[in-house]
Amino acid sequence: MAHKFPPVQGGGSLIVAWQAKAKHVLVVGGGEVAAGRILHALNADAKVTVVCPTSGLNDEVAFRVAEGQVNHIDRNFEAADLDGADMVLCAIDDPEASTQVWKLCKEKRIPANIADVPSECDFYFGSVHRDGPLQVMVSTNGNGPKLASIVRKKIAETLPDNMGAAIDNVGKLRRKLRDVAPNPDQGPKRMKWMSGVCESWSLEDLVQMDDSDMDGLLAHYASGKIPTLNEVRSS
Repeated sequence: MAHKFPPVQGGGSLIVAWQAKAKHVLVVGGGEVAAGRILHALNADAKVTVVCPTSGLNDEVAFRVAEGQVNHIDRNFEAADLDGADMVLCAIDDPEASTQVWKLCKEKRIPANIADVPSECDFYFGSVHRDGPLQVMVSTNGNGPKLASIVRKKIAETLPDNMGAAIDNVGKLRRKLRDVAPNPDQGPKRMKWMSGVCESWSLEDLVQMDDSDMDGLLAHYASGKIPTLNEVRSS
């Protein structure tokens, strides 16, 4: 009997939005690749420690150290640096030392990424487009980072301006809706109503929506109606 279910496509990665806020991320290295890894971690509100001699820090990493954005250990990596680490990002030009970091992480069951060595990675970094709360990541699963960047740029070009602002407003509306209908059994109705708003309102409407508009829109939640922005403002 044939089933109309999605086919399994093996060989991919499990794409997730890892919540790294307040987690301890250890970065081994201080060059250009490390700088990119550090920025990704800081954007996720992680607590970052960089292990690298000062002489090996590039301008960007040195700036983040000077500004107190990251903790800095001014020497080469030592095994004890892994104590308390939730994630390790290694970006050094020493294959043997990198492999040693990887093996130590495996012993301690710490997820790690060894730059440019796909076989020594628990996860890959993709090419990311960021617009406020919107994050779009493209991954080639370690096969072609440059191609990931090209695809990401093409996707970004198709997105409307102010997408991030629209998402901010939708998030605020969702939080207000939870105050209006806090009971768990309202979950399916809340989800259906919010989906209806996102589908029926234009991006421009979502960007323009202010607190007063949200309150006016939420007044129709109980009935299940989704008025237009003009209807909300004229009522």
